[in-house]
Amino acid sequence: MQTLLGPAIPRHAEATVRAALDDTRVVLVNGARQCGKSTLVRLVAQNRGVEWRDLDTALTRQAALADPDGFVDFPEPMVIDEIQRAPDLLLSIKARVDVDPRPGRFLLTGSARVLGLRSLPDTLVGRMETIELWPFAQGEIDGVSDRFVDAVFAHGELLRHESEVSRSEYAERIVRGGFPEAIARTNDRRRRAFFSSYVGDLIARDVQQLSEIERTTEMRSLVQMLAARSGQLLSAPTLGNELGLGASTVKRYLALLEEVYLIKRIPAWSRNISSRATTTPKLAFVDSGVAAHQIGADARSLLRPTGQLGGLLEGFVLMELARQLTWSDEEVELFHYRTRDQVEVDAVLENRRGEVVGIEVKAASTVAPGDFRGLRHLAERLGDDFRVGIVLHTGQHTLSFGPKMLAVPISALWQTHPRPADPLASTAVSNSVSKSM
Repeated sequence: MQTLLGPAIPRHAEATVRAALDDTRVVLVNGARQCGKSTLVRLVAQNRGVEWRDLDTALTRQAALADPDGFVDFPEPMVIDEIQRAPDLLLSIKARVDVDPRPGRFLLTGSARVLGLRSLPDTLVGRMETIELWPFAQGEIDGVSDRFVDAVFAHGELLRHESEVSRSEYAERIVRGGFPEAIARTNDRRRRAFFSSYVGDLIARDVQQLSEIERTTEMRSLVQMLAARSGQLLSAPTLGNELGLGASTVKRYLALLEEVYLIKRIPAWSRNISSRATTTPKLAFVDSGVAAHQIGADARSLLRPTGQLGGLLEGFVLMELARQLTWSDEEVELFHYRTRDQVEVDAVLENRRGEVVGIEVKAASTVAPGDFRGLRHLAERLGDDFRVGIVLHTGQHTLSFGPKMLAVPISALWQTHPRPADPLASTAVSNSVSKSM
């Protein structure tokens, strides 16, 4: 598994940030701590003559809190790192860009969903573009395109991909995760030390800042419990019963963990095609390495018959899809689908034209007709709007299981491309990429 290490790894979001600075007054790069926001912003800001202000520095933060209007009163473009440390600055930024409406006036980074803070008014509507930055996607690590979302809508059932990635390598990718610091640490013990301190610091700093919780021990227990439920439905009452907490407290804790980008809730999908569809969201950990660490799993233990590869693999796939939605040409939303009759589809992608792609995730290297049950359920009810149903698996070959039904290797997520349109040429491109890995 070849990788590029360190800050030289190109980010797919770079082009989006540069384009936003060309026509938008305020640009916010929002994402998890230590996912590479500052590195990306430094790269974009170089040679632009910007003023850099880091709110993680105590003296700088004190100046921002004491005199927010004076803090942003500067003639040149300004970068403000970790804006959630002083969110009231956004009011001063609003006043500043209303007077000086030049594009690219402020480039901000945040480690929490800043505009979700309860005390913060919605100050920058029409003035700011928010770009989410996640930990590295697999294609960013490997130096390939990460264009599965575009490819699957472009090719539908003509999509083809052959893979040389083994089950053991998928397990290694899961436990490594996508944080730059974790990727750089090839020693497993040192990587575990990073994950441990990351979660501890996140709860002690960012979560505490957003909401003054007193029972951090219960928050840590919740995080471990959630890691064991990666890829499963998220029920606050069930979690509360196991933790001895009220459902309202659990809901508040879940919202906080999502605000600091530790977890992501995948909403339920419905187009009123079935009155029996559930509305419960599904859970995914933003970083699979953090989730694996929380349950004490390594690559070897995941591959054992009693290992938890299935849930972590599903969460891994969901987050690879979520990452791609931030740069794909196709405008797509990500959901899951489940009925009260236990018919389910792990991921549902729907574009603006109402076309739907259904995806099931299997940790096995072989696929059976029964694995398409949920996908066929969707296909029957959606008719022409159903683009294709795909079972992603850990084997090597793409196989057809009937009209609009494919079994495809998971590595297609980062090794396929929407062009060329000819399916035979697409196969050749996909094969050449796989063999180059």
